[in-house]
Amino acid sequence: MESVSHIDSDLFLFLNGLHADWLDKVMIAITQMWVWIPLYLLLIYWTVKQYGKRWWWIVLVVAAVVLCSDQLSSHVCKPLFHRLRPCYNTDFQGLIHLPKGLAGGHYGFVSSHAANTFSVATFLTAALRKNYKWMGIVLYLWAFISSYSRIYIGYHYPGDIICGAVLGILIGLIFWKVFQLVVIRKIWKSE
Repeated sequence: MESVSHIDSDLFLFLNGLHADWLDKVMIAITQMWVWIPLYLLLIYWTVKQYGKRWWWIVLVVAAVVLCSDQLSSHVCKPLFHRLRPCYNTDFQGLIHLPKGLAGGHYGFVSSHAANTFSVATFLTAALRKNYKWMGIVLYLWAFISSYSRIYIGYHYPGDIICGAVLGILIGLIFWKVFQLVVIRKIWKSE
């Protein structure tokens, strides 16, 4: 039976190998957070529409969600596990496609992109589902595409992405529950 690490490496090589010259620029752009600014502005618009003058609470909690997921993934998981990114794995030299060059940090477990995007997707899906039942599809598709781009450019194994997504979903759910208990039931009820 193959080890999980070997399966993860084989799946990475397969997915990273599915590249095309025209797609390189697209995936490099997708992996950047600034390219998603139109989506972020739409999310703020939908939040204002649903929550009115209380919209800033949602934005404040989203910032806290990202801060938490980013800190846990970058400053706890990566130093704890010390799993080299595929682009730094000497076994893969000459085998992987690196359209953006080497990653900044050497370690990639868990993916901060996946943790951040999936935590936001989870929290906002819960926060906006009352008026926008389709919001989950849009947000999880965004999180998936953004996360997949990290495999495409050679920065993460699929396992880094999956575990980052799980971490992000857990963080998003925890923040939503706390938001319901503290903000909605205590603060907003007393206003």
